[in-house]
Amino acid sequence: MKQKLPKISVITPSYNQARFIEQTIQSVIDQNYPDLEFLVIDGGSNDGTLEILKKYKSLLTWVSEPDFGQSHAINKGFKKATGDVVTFLNSDDLYEPETLHSVGHYFAAHPEAMWLSGKCINIDENGKEIRQRIRLYKNFWLRLNNFSILKILNYISQPSTFWRRSALNKIGYLNDQLYYTMDYDYWLRLGQHYPLHVLYKDLSRFRIHSSSKSGTTTFRQFDEELKVVQQYYTGFPVFLHRLHRAFVIKMYERKFE
Repeated sequence: MKQKLPKISVITPSYNQARFIEQTIQSVIDQNYPDLEFLVIDGGSNDGTLEILKKYKSLLTWVSEPDFGQSHAINKGFKKATGDVVTFLNSDDLYEPETLHSVGHYFAAHPEAMWLSGKCINIDENGKEIRQRIRLYKNFWLRLNNFSILKILNYISQPSTFWRRSALNKIGYLNDQLYYTMDYDYWLRLGQHYPLHVLYKDLSRFRIHSSSKSGTTTFRQFDEELKVVQQYYTGFPVFLHRLHRAFVIKMYERKFE
């Protein structure tokens, strides 16, 4: 009997990413996933993004209007989404071929799985692989996949992570007061209720460039991660998170990429 695949909703927040968004769109629609809902939530771009979105109007649903930032846009998409499985893919990131099929088949075969993550490749603005040591480091901890470790360091790659609508209904939406680490905050909230399932294959490509948050504000991101951990935990987890934060900052200063 043929396996019935879940409907997957992909939300892409966008603002003035005309340089990259068409590649992102193509990486989604080229999946040829049989039950896909693709929503682009644009914040009122004025750089040619809307012309690109119009080209693909038969393959996706889009809106363009002012919003209050990335998290707010993603939450707007989640509220519109009707899929059994949801995720968000930023407008400069990409899916690997067959990602949605791999994810859909996993959820279909594992009804107990409420959220799922896989590996991720870091790329620069030209699509070249970078930060390979960081990728290996995160993949090491991902393979161990222990929630106690997640309190200390974020080994989960956002564009490679998917969760069921029922989990979204229970956990709620992203914290739109967070600027850098709304995903890490969400993983900690999900992990308090459900074990993470891991698909040990590359599912996405995360782009780091001069105008991206991750390309310009790494240390601020670490500061916000610490505040997120302190919101949920005290004592030893916070101490270990601080220790790891200091270690990683030192590695970045030494160009540990």
